[in-house]
Amino acid sequence: MKPHTLSVLLAGLLLAGGVHATSAEHIHASHAWIRMLPGNLPAGAYVTLENDSDQPVTLKGASSAAYGEVMLHQSSNEGGISRMAMLDSLAIPAHGKALLAPASYHLMLMKAAAPVKPGDTVSLTLRFTDGSTLVTDFIARPANAVDDSH
Repeated sequence: MKPHTLSVLLAGLLLAGGVHATSAEHIHASHAWIRMLPGNLPAGAYVTLENDSDQPVTLKGASSAAYGEVMLHQSSNEGGISRMAMLDSLAIPAHGKALLAPASYHLMLMKAAAPVKPGDTVSLTLRFTDGSTLVTDFIARPANAVDDSH
């Protein structure tokens, strides 16, 4: 085999291995839904993330073709005052889970590329600090929704 052909073959194998390594096979998403608010108001995305690996995993962000910005936030209420803070990351313990839910951790979806209405499916790519990603479909629900049920 010629050296150039061997180099091309090895580069292809390395790239294929890299693509496989970026899939977050150790993280499972369930109950993924979005609370839609009227007009151009930001939407909140909620999901349960389960980590079945022996190591903790950290969610560091997300993106979506449907939204110009996706940010990780945490809502809290202290002394009757509601607050929301942007987070850089969210840890998911080994063999544990992280719950993104109303009035808690959530993804804030801003600058919709096109109107999203209840019943639509929006795909988000969740990114983790280990370099892996997880593409997850979220179902849009109306503003008065409290969970992912129909």
